Amino acid sequence: MEIDPELLDPSIRYKLLIGSVVPRPIAFVSSLSPEGVANLAPFSYFNAAGHKPLALMFSISLKPDGSEKDTLRNVRPPSEGGTGEYVINLAVESYAHQVAECAEPLPYGESEFDFVNLSPAPSRVIQPPRVAESPVAFECRTLQIVPVGEFHIVIGQVVHLFVRDDVLGENNRIDVDKVGAIGRMAGYEYCRTGDRFEIPNGFPKQPQV
Repeated sequence: MEIDPELLDPSIRYKLLIGSVVPRPIAFVSSLSPEGVANLAPFSYFNAAGHKPLALMFSISLKPDGSEKDTLRNVRPPSEGGTGEYVINLAVESYAHQVAECAEPLPYGESEFDFVNLSPAPSRVIQPPRVAESPVAFECRTLQIVPVGEFHIVIGQVVHLFVRDDVLGENNRIDVDKVGAIGRMAGYEYCRTGDRFEIPNGFPKQPQV
């Protein structure tokens, strides 16, 4: 089947996208409003942007009424009414249900930390708190926000990194089994990251006949 996405209803595009781009890592973003209220929300349009400098990106949709979500308002630079800072915490199996609960909208000025069983912990360099239960947390400052239709891609530079002692192994390698990260599939489905396989660098040459 050949498909022109411009001829599809956006809901169909969405189903095709999230059913094909799998699994998707989840950015569990904690931010702070200019009034000092902590916000916590998951975003599965998320990935690394690079390591020179260390940077991450995630994408935020607008609300159904066309207004901006709390996270977008908060991560905007101060010149645009935000704080320009946020933490990307990992979404892990031990608090997967809380991650999903934080996707539910709350009125602006109310904190998800108050409604889910997760604890805020002070960040080292920036103001927004990290999730204390997260094994890894990236403290970020907003570099750029790129509008793409009804979405905004937030690109941030990591200015500090928290890694729990027990998940950091030899040669600064992360023990992914101890992290227990989860990924997003389609619908209500998530996936674990424990089922993996290796492909060595390079493939053996076929014997000459």
